[in-house]
Amino acid sequence: MQPFRSVPALALAGTLLLGAVPAAFAEEPAAFTDAQRKAIEGIVKDYLVKNPDVLQEAIAEGERRAQETQKLAQAAALKESREALVNSPHGIVAGNPAGDITVVEFFDYNCGYCRKAFSDVQALIKSDPKLRVVLKDFPVLGAESLEASKVALAAKLQLKPEKMFDFHAKLLETKGRINAERALAVGKELGADVERLKKDAQGPEVKAALAENVGLGDKLSLSGTPAFVIGDEILPGAVGVDAMRKTIQDVRQCGHASC
Repeated sequence: MQPFRSVPALALAGTLLLGAVPAAFAEEPAAFTDAQRKAIEGIVKDYLVKNPDVLQEAIAEGERRAQETQKLAQAAALKESREALVNSPHGIVAGNPAGDITVVEFFDYNCGYCRKAFSDVQALIKSDPKLRVVLKDFPVLGAESLEASKVALAAKLQLKPEKMFDFHAKLLETKGRINAERALAVGKELGADVERLKKDAQGPEVKAALAENVGLGDKLSLSGTPAFVIGDEILPGAVGVDAMRKTIQDVRQCGHASC
């Protein structure tokens, strides 16, 4: 997952500059002569050079505000997208279909961290009989990932849920790059009609599923995989089984990801 980008230092310096100038002057920048502007710039530059901690504080505050803004936007997006996240017919459902808590994972078959996190998902399902897991293809790592996701979504039209989870596991446990060829081979191994898989992979249902997943990912501002949605919280990256288990417990206890 990509970290939050730092607020550019020059932009923050400009903010500090405007904050240091009386409001009347800030509203009428044309009132300054070129000489006055240069003098003000020199004062601000000299101040920041002598007090670099001020700039660091401004950057930290900018990052804090950016994170808070993104968190509020994600909370609103989660609320609006709840039904599609949890109950869309396009997701692969694992665990208890009637579970009291649903964990949603956005994944890419060629994501190394997704492969690492899969053992955590398996552990959660094994230890929590009331847990429901929804797996959403989110192919962000190139053409091969997209090909594999298309075949996987086509396989869902043929295979029963328990076999789809086996399909998912076999692909994530594959060494090396995963593409359409590998996905077709796994589908055949599990009893799917390969020719139908090829046809359905290019069909409207698969296109609709990918469009929905990509749209949800964009709406939630996901920048990589894996990304887990548990209650009202987005957990980016392979956060580990303990962190996910704690969040699940909190949602059960108080209805929120953090009690």
